[in-house]
Amino acid sequence: MAVDETYDGPILEIDKLSISFFTRLREIPAVMDFSCTVMPGEAMGLVGESGCGKSTVALGVMQDLGVNGRVVGGSIKFKGRDLGEMSAEELRDIRGSQIAMIYQEPMASLNPAMRIGKQLMEVPMIHEGVSEKEAYARALEVVTDVKLPDPERMLKSFPHQLSGGQQQRIVIAMALMSKPSLLILDEPTTALDVTVEAAVVELVKDLGKKYGTSMLFISHNLGLVLETCDRLCVMYSGETVETGKISDVFDEMQHPYTQALFRSIPLPGADKNARPLVAIPGNFPLPHERPQGCNFGPRCDYFEPGLCDQSQIDMYPVLSGDRHETRCLKFMEIDWNAPISAGAQTEKPAPGDVVLRMDNLKKYYEVAANALFGGGNKKVVKANETLSFEARESETLAIVGESGCGKSTFAKVLMGLETATDGKILLNNAEIQDTPIEERDTKTISNVQMVFQNPFDTLNPSMTVGRQIIRALEIFGIGDSEKARETRMLELLDLVKLPREFATRMPRQLSGGQKQRVGIARAFAGDAKIVVADEPVSALDVSVQAAVTDLLMEIQRENKTTLLFISHDLSIVRYLSDRVMVMYLGHVVEMGTTDQVFQPPYHPYTEALLSAVPIADTSIEKQHIVLEGDIPSAMNPPSGCPFQTRCRWKDQVPGGLCDKEVPPVRNLAQGHQVKCHLSDEILARMEPVIKIAAE
Repeated sequence: MAVDETYDGPILEIDKLSISFFTRLREIPAVMDFSCTVMPGEAMGLVGESGCGKSTVALGVMQDLGVNGRVVGGSIKFKGRDLGEMSAEELRDIRGSQIAMIYQEPMASLNPAMRIGKQLMEVPMIHEGVSEKEAYARALEVVTDVKLPDPERMLKSFPHQLSGGQQQRIVIAMALMSKPSLLILDEPTTALDVTVEAAVVELVKDLGKKYGTSMLFISHNLGLVLETCDRLCVMYSGETVETGKISDVFDEMQHPYTQALFRSIPLPGADKNARPLVAIPGNFPLPHERPQGCNFGPRCDYFEPGLCDQSQIDMYPVLSGDRHETRCLKFMEIDWNAPISAGAQTEKPAPGDVVLRMDNLKKYYEVAANALFGGGNKKVVKANETLSFEARESETLAIVGESGCGKSTFAKVLMGLETATDGKILLNNAEIQDTPIEERDTKTISNVQMVFQNPFDTLNPSMTVGRQIIRALEIFGIGDSEKARETRMLELLDLVKLPREFATRMPRQLSGGQKQRVGIARAFAGDAKIVVADEPVSALDVSVQAAVTDLLMEIQRENKTTLLFISHDLSIVRYLSDRVMVMYLGHVVEMGTTDQVFQPPYHPYTEALLSAVPIADTSIEKQHIVLEGDIPSAMNPPSGCPFQTRCRWKDQVPGGLCDKEVPPVRNLAQGHQVKCHLSDEILARMEPVIKIAAE
């Protein structure tokens, strides 16, 4: 056996690791001078923005850097043995059995043409040579461990028959089949809903304890790392800039980048008007254009010329804390407790007249019962059920819920990409629910615009940025000449804070955050009155999120736009929105001002959503509510209340009412509505889910 089983030292020791990728033109250093130690049973978080080298470190540990990647310095030891000195055969023995990796996209690890049971049984049969019968018994045990319903049916299923959350659990089960000593998780929950994410994270923690597995958890979500890890490494541009115990790094941070990251995330207490987020200035350096000295120097508040830009900076031990280190020359002299120089405070704009009203909107789809071959009976998918609300000028209304709850369907009907089945949509008192987009007049189209989740998919890759914005101006009939449109295009670039020279750039030359700004410029090209922002920051890095949300707010204030903000990230919703609408399976289950929705009494679903959101603050105490089961299918919704199959309060309602009747909409306070059978007395007893712990 390649590795000693009785070994009790560090499971993983990475010492001064440097990894480069080689192209025909140059060597691109991806990771430099990276060190970290993971002890048995310990969970280590790797945090940083896209491109900082987190996944490269993981691939280095797996010795899977591809043809052009090479370790150019330092070492990676697993249980005391240098992985770089092992033969291909020894590595093959270790990979998958002693070191397992869970990727971001579950389908990348599953074979679509093979039943789940067979894929799981392969692991112990190949690595340990166990019999088919024993492998089946073990597969059944792990599938039960990862809390999947009806394990035997799961083993007979193909991957496409499972939801995203179920697929991810199978991948976790597969990684745990051989009881590895080290589990590497690369953003394992990015593609999942927040309630599913909470369940998966809970699962990973429990299984880590059960099997005594050490973990390397890669994420850009600080809240998630707080909930799963014991220690963390903060990475920036290929280097660790700070490392230590979670509580040390969160509460006693000693690096300007860590501090800047925390200032750009919406923690409880942030407020878009009184306490706005502070975005990190400037851009992330490209790997071959890193500055001299400190990589973070050009974006740092404490930068000192002649000191910070001279030579390579080492990691220094911080006296307080357990193995707490920082890569900063000035950490001893910075006042880490100094109050934040607050972002520019603004007046809260007063909501104006109602510009959009929906009355009992319904959107049903008819699908063949046998979708693969057509024919047979038709089934109806009820994507939106009696949706009613109004939105005012200058107001931000957040629409919250898990995938499949009907958020995007309602946006499509509003945009005219679909027409309504029943009910009305009034835009400035004109009905638009039955007019598809091709029959809408230019004014209506320019009035309702959309900013999409993924900026990469919405720009034409073969057209310059300026040309794409001018094209929108031409369609909206703005500007009487090419010259006038060009001037307006440059003004729009100013509006979204992009340099004017970007007009001649191609989309591929822009970062994700810059592309999203072009998308916003295009949406506002025709002076849109209503902008539907569909998860506009979920594909962006934390530091870029703050800048993009700030920008949306600023443009909204100037143009008095109504913003419909679709999201499942309740932290950003709390920060941005004036009112919140919570959707579940096509129904609006709760609606009210942000304060009303975030304070008890809650709808039981809102309560579970709030409990599921990871918050990067050690002073927060949360009620722990994990939803059992998956969201039912809209093709076959449960009888009675749509949420009754997952509700923890259901026993409090007498007579099985929740199973029989859809609850009526109840008004709890001014404008606060809840669709629930619970009595006023029970609602009044509800505890807050999120509390700030007493000092």
